[in-house]
Amino acid sequence: MTCILDTPLLLFLLLPKWQLSILFSRRPTPLTMKLKEFESILQDCAVFEKPKIQYEQYPTTAHLAARMIYTADTVYDDIEDKAVGDFGSGCGILSIASFIRGAGYCVGFDIDPDAIRIARENAEAFETEIDFVWTDVGQENALFDRFKGRLDTIIMNPPFGTKNKGIDMVFLKKAVEIANKAVYSLHKTSTREHIMKKAKEWGVQCEVVAEMKFDVPMMYKFHKKKSVDIEVDFLRFSK
Repeated sequence: MTCILDTPLLLFLLLPKWQLSILFSRRPTPLTMKLKEFESILQDCAVFEKPKIQYEQYPTTAHLAARMIYTADTVYDDIEDKAVGDFGSGCGILSIASFIRGAGYCVGFDIDPDAIRIARENAEAFETEIDFVWTDVGQENALFDRFKGRLDTIIMNPPFGTKNKGIDMVFLKKAVEIANKAVYSLHKTSTREHIMKKAKEWGVQCEVVAEMKFDVPMMYKFHKKKSVDIEVDFLRFSK
């Protein structure tokens, strides 16, 4: 017996969930969708199964990711049709968000092979075309020379340097060196003065785009509270 499926059912079976939400609810396209819709879509991203404290792995929430990429795209025109790099990409939410907002090319870099695996699974679930590279952003690596001059925008939620002092600035300096146009990054508000000083030394402009709260849930044995809000700056660096 031959089974014939009508078009709506075929679309339901074949399209990823984020595209279905737009199609069947008659929502706007990804480039015109509202911020709340964008955040809702990103909530389907899987997070770390067993986070590793040595890498300071704290997942970027859909709430933060949506606001970071939405702002970079709609206010500064740094996402749509741009080549976007994601340093310390983790589970891939910033890369996926950039792809949904119309990035021309996306590539994520992370030191943890387990994070790369989760990111690739997320990218596949969202049916996005994103490259993820297993490498250490914190070390000198000829690999990054290949991307110099090829990435317009770099986005990141780097380690804050709690376990590896200064790693946040290593990430930031490398991003500034490689990005053609702009770098977007999250940093503890308490480090703002230091970062502003470094940006001046590097010859780039630093703008505090927004002051935000980073929700850190109880993930590790040494955590005593169910969640803690950390004050962070959403920064934009431009050349």
